[in-house]
Amino acid sequence: MRRYLFYLAFLTIGFLNAQQDTLVLSFNEYLGYVKKYHPIARQAQLTIPIGQANLMKARGGFDPKIEVDYDRKKFKGDEYWDRLNGTFKIPTYFGLEFKGGFEQAEGTNINPDEEFPIDGLYSAGVSASLARGFWINERMATLRKAKFFREQTKADQDLLVNQILYNASIAYFEWLMAYNEADIFRNFLINASTRFGGIKQSALAGDRAIIDTVEAKIAVENRQLSLEQAKVKLMQASLKLSNFLWINDVPVELQPNIAPDRTPEQDIDITLEIFGKPLDSFTIENHPKLRSMDFKIDGLTVDRRLKANKLLPKIDVEYNFLTESPDRINSFVTEQYKGGINFYFPLFLRKERGDLKLAKFKLQDAQFERDNAQVEIRNKVLAIYRELDSFLEQNRLIDNIVRDYNTLLAAEERKFSFGESSLFLINSRESSLIDAELKQNEVQNKFFTTKAKLFKSLAINPENL
Repeated sequence: MRRYLFYLAFLTIGFLNAQQDTLVLSFNEYLGYVKKYHPIARQAQLTIPIGQANLMKARGGFDPKIEVDYDRKKFKGDEYWDRLNGTFKIPTYFGLEFKGGFEQAEGTNINPDEEFPIDGLYSAGVSASLARGFWINERMATLRKAKFFREQTKADQDLLVNQILYNASIAYFEWLMAYNEADIFRNFLINASTRFGGIKQSALAGDRAIIDTVEAKIAVENRQLSLEQAKVKLMQASLKLSNFLWINDVPVELQPNIAPDRTPEQDIDITLEIFGKPLDSFTIENHPKLRSMDFKIDGLTVDRRLKANKLLPKIDVEYNFLTESPDRINSFVTEQYKGGINFYFPLFLRKERGDLKLAKFKLQDAQFERDNAQVEIRNKVLAIYRELDSFLEQNRLIDNIVRDYNTLLAAEERKFSFGESSLFLINSRESSLIDAELKQNEVQNKFFTTKAKLFKSLAINPENL
């Protein structure tokens, strides 16, 4: 029932009665909707299918192929030629290609080497690259890089999802801070209004000076001004949060009766999956960003090997058995064949040597980038853990400060009721308490934001959302 009401509250085309109780949007529930429905999160889910599609495309380089070439010329009743050439090829992972063929030609103007038997000539053979292209070639390199790219997309997906959840978390914490700030001024406005009413009655009864009502009224108006300014901040934070709220491809707007969880500490740790993760449990080798860069380096290594292989001479050989009776296996004999060899080798190899140097530079650049990223990630995570330890102490101190200011204000109000204090001192104590509570709210926000930074630095893709 609660989830149903939550949906109704979100839809901009709907409305709720003014008597409807305030609904709490928990941090876990909010991030769950972001991960499931936000367009960027759904876009991140496309990275793995893209990697699979690239791998399928690369494997297509090894698909068997059928080639048929038919050519005929007939003019003024003469059949110049009628040629048919069909080939079936099976590429293999290494530089070998098996193929079978059929050739047939007739006509008055065919070449002497096209005088085939009446039923055509069949062939079966193999072609191979003996130097360049044997251990690695374009098809092999494309397939290997596609496999690395598929694994890289998995790591990239974690990074994309982590980034959108981090941005959404920051928006939630800003909304919570703005909500708390408005609540602080709302409570103090109630206190100032109550105090102003009491002082006004006392002044009318002649127990207090009329000037005290002016000071009490100024305090009320100051609280009203601060509350209005806080409402503007809350409105802006609510709209920013709405950027991350989508349901079934429909953007929704946060309604006024939706409130954040006021005590989300435990929920944040569990939702972001940083609960119970001490510093010594962090394994940098498993970081998605480093894994993505490692797969990129693997792909560049394949490129370097391919460029180095092109320094070798190109030696392509081909051998085909010939027969006019393919139904008899023993008709394929070595005495009847068609073969050849092709040799190619540039004398200076300037293009090939230049390509190899560029490939090496790209690989070194990626390795340097990876090493630098590893150090940055390690130091950032270490700094965040130390910052979190500091915030634990800061929260303890600010809680004590707020409690002590509350004690001072209560004591001052008690003295004022006995006529032993002044409205000026009460307002001064109250202003100090307001500043302390605002500071407490700010420290809490920084604490939660730092937890989100840890979540981002670890590049976690929560599995339980």
